[in-house]
Amino acid sequence: MRPPEVLLDDFDTVYDFYRDHRQNRAKALAAYAFLARRFRPRVHFADGAPEAVQALVRSGRPLLIAVNHLSRHDPYTVAAAAWRSPLRRLIGRVRVLAKDELFVDPKLRKQVDMMGAIPVFRGKDHGLRAVNAAGQRMMDCCAERLARGDHLAVFPEGTCNVVDPTRVQPVGSGIGHIAFRAQKLGAAPALLSLALSYGPRPGDGTEPSKQEVVGSSFYFGHPVTELPARPAEISRLVRAELQVALDGAVAAY
Repeated sequence: MRPPEVLLDDFDTVYDFYRDHRQNRAKALAAYAFLARRFRPRVHFADGAPEAVQALVRSGRPLLIAVNHLSRHDPYTVAAAAWRSPLRRLIGRVRVLAKDELFVDPKLRKQVDMMGAIPVFRGKDHGLRAVNAAGQRMMDCCAERLARGDHLAVFPEGTCNVVDPTRVQPVGSGIGHIAFRAQKLGAAPALLSLALSYGPRPGDGTEPSKQEVVGSSFYFGHPVTELPARPAEISRLVRAELQVALDGAVAAY
């Protein structure tokens, strides 16, 4: 199927495509390796987390990976950290939620498609009422991918945290609904919190530069293999677990 334009007015066609889209795994592996050399992340783990993550990767169980969001560089530094972690084996089978504006420029779209992105039409960009139906389709698309054995990475805060990089901002309900719908389809996703820190910031809301994110600190929390029954409870758990991981990333910077 030819890649459709990523337009809110044609969201059904968009999600029909991304429900089945597969990136070129060889190119993805090469890109992740390049980013690991470029950004040189320092990766840390909670006690027992490396073994637990490795066991989940070997089992084939779908992972729902929650990551805090600090800057526009995050997708690249997170990819670099994945290369230097047990997640390397999953490269090419991880979907990543990305805002729809990243799919406009053809060159950039090739990059995000290669990284396994699924577009999100955000309420802050288009209006909450306008994106409601598209949001439902997006969550169904993600749940289907998880039910097929793919993995999903989400920045659940929804936008860059320019308030306090040491505190997880409010988490939307979307990640809870995705996990809930995946469970309804027979999947049993495990929650993995991956937090990042670019070090102390000046407090003026400016994002770190590309040079300032080199050598960033990443911290894997211990996976949660039993999720609550309701979407809101899952979202609350995500925020709590992600804060624990963020505390670890900040301490290890």
